[in-house]
Amino acid sequence: MRQESASLTRHLRVRRDRGHTVLEFLGEIDIASADEIVPHLDRETGRPGARIVLDLGGVEFFDCSGLRLLYRARRRVLDGGGQVHLVCVHPLTLRMLRITGLARLLPPRPTLTEVLGVSPPRQGRRTGR
Repeated sequence: MRQESASLTRHLRVRRDRGHTVLEFLGEIDIASADEIVPHLDRETGRPGARIVLDLGGVEFFDCSGLRLLYRARRRVLDGGGQVHLVCVHPLTLRMLRITGLARLLPPRPTLTEVLGVSPPRQGRRTGR
């Protein structure tokens, strides 16, 4: 079940969706926005057994500060015995993830639907009657 999102900063929105906490990053993720995001990120990723999705779909700019946030989130969630997933399709951000090796540690997926394993409704078979 999806719950409405709470915008914690202009750069981070948090919502619950099918048993996962989705952290939606928004706008420019740089050193200034990272400082705003860290306390909220730590609160959500520090829960034992957390099931986190880091969604970069709303990101316009992403630098090394953003990479540090992703790595920090991954480490905290895994240390707590949880699961963490990444949604990203932006070509430049994907390139940064590959170059730094973070894509191997946190493989990006193209959609939230794919991460949550939601399949489209099955169509009933028609009998022609």
